[in-house]
Amino acid sequence: MLKRQCAWTALVFLSFGAFGCPAPKNRVVLFCAQDEEFATSILNDFKKATHLRVDTKYDTEATKSVSLISELLAQKKRPRCDVHWNNEILGTVRLARAGVLEPYQSPSAATYPNDTHPAHHMWQEFAARARIILVNTTLVPESERPRSLLDLAAPKWKGKLALAKPQFGTSATQAVCLFEVLGKEKAQEYYRNLRANDVQLVAGNKQVAEGVGAGQFVAGVTDTDDAMEEIAAGKPVAIIFPDRDSPKNSRLGTLFIPNTVALIKGSPNQAGGKRLIDFLLSTDVEAALAKGNSHQIPLNPAVHVELPPQILTPREAKPMQVDWEKAADLWDEVQEFLRAEFARPQ
Repeated sequence: MLKRQCAWTALVFLSFGAFGCPAPKNRVVLFCAQDEEFATSILNDFKKATHLRVDTKYDTEATKSVSLISELLAQKKRPRCDVHWNNEILGTVRLARAGVLEPYQSPSAATYPNDTHPAHHMWQEFAARARIILVNTTLVPESERPRSLLDLAAPKWKGKLALAKPQFGTSATQAVCLFEVLGKEKAQEYYRNLRANDVQLVAGNKQVAEGVGAGQFVAGVTDTDDAMEEIAAGKPVAIIFPDRDSPKNSRLGTLFIPNTVALIKGSPNQAGGKRLIDFLLSTDVEAALAKGNSHQIPLNPAVHVELPPQILTPREAKPMQVDWEKAADLWDEVQEFLRAEFARPQ
């Protein structure tokens, strides 16, 4: 009888665990849009330091961080995730508005500038990528290289440029930010001009960078981490941080897209989630992301690390002056426009 009671107790315990209730306190569940290759060693260091297990769900290149956001929205009433590490800040804004996130002021964020988090503290920015123009140095002499994103609509680049599908990933983030900064009419004109200029659409930013490195395209718009992979491979490419020369009163500049980290409201392991957030916002983690192959750009001035000469910080390049909240307001409208323009045949 005693054996039978023990077996029944064990079965009940396992059943509760299988359905996520109650959650074990020795683990943290992380939804991570950062590339697995860059996040794994950092999370391993956290496990060693805290003895907490991290169960991580990653996005794929194909879903471009969208699937994790959709899952978090679907789990709102019964969250199974503790922490969201996102690399598309407009998605984070939308999650906060939907009531998925919970305010948390991490002590590790004390030295970050005030403009790297909202007043409600539902997320904290760290480690950014920049949206840059990558050119093939063999095909484009230095004197002829574009200086601005707007230059790419010129007839000289017709059929020679690559862009990741603008409805997805950081291409979509950049489009929304351009609508917020330039205004609807100028932004629509820019994208229509790109389409008329026969811009070549590819699956993702990696494919843009690889195509420019191989000479398939003379130039393309991509992210710094993908561009640096081509430089590391010895390809004949150069990075241009666009719109550094735009007038001081212009909001146009290089778009820096930060990572964000946020605590999920009502998550199973709030204490463990806060420990993970504190760790991710530490100076050691920003330094590791800067020194790694992705060469992500620290936002914490307390982080002192030497970046490759091809990488500029927001203090060195003129950053685009984006209001993330206003940009998020435009998301649905811009998506509708992009689908209408780029999902139809040329």
